[in-house]
Amino acid sequence: MFRVGDMIAHPMHGAGVIDRIEEKRINGRTRQYYVLKMPTGGMVVMIPTDSSEAIGVRPIVDSEAAETLLNSIADIEADMTSNWNRRYRENMQRLKSGNLMEVAKVVKGLMARDVEKGLSTGERKMLHSAKQILISELVLSKKASYEEVETRINSVLV
Repeated sequence: MFRVGDMIAHPMHGAGVIDRIEEKRINGRTRQYYVLKMPTGGMVVMIPTDSSEAIGVRPIVDSEAAETLLNSIADIEADMTSNWNRRYRENMQRLKSGNLMEVAKVVKGLMARDVEKGLSTGERKMLHSAKQILISELVLSKKASYEEVETRINSVLV
């Protein structure tokens, strides 16, 4: 179980800091929730404490692992199928895995595809979400600003 002040990562929303743990009654069921404050955009995510592990919530990567990831982004092989439907499903699976390297593959692959052929609206939204997930965790791990991390990622991807 996590505690207030812990930095955790949610596979589909990114990383944040547990602001508080509160009890809420939703759909007739009372449960405890982590109230996760995200570092950018002021978004708040509520995660049921009893199912956080099943969802894939985990502690954020440490600064050293974040640096290793940032240094390896340029070397990531981001091969993606040309079939839009299959590519979307594969990328969604990568995002749901919660693995930061898999998220980086999605970002790199979609950015490359955007330069080559452009992206559909769905893939453009996915790219935006994947970048937010990746950057939010790196911001907390590296204790850096959003702009610093985004600039660093963009410089190795372009």
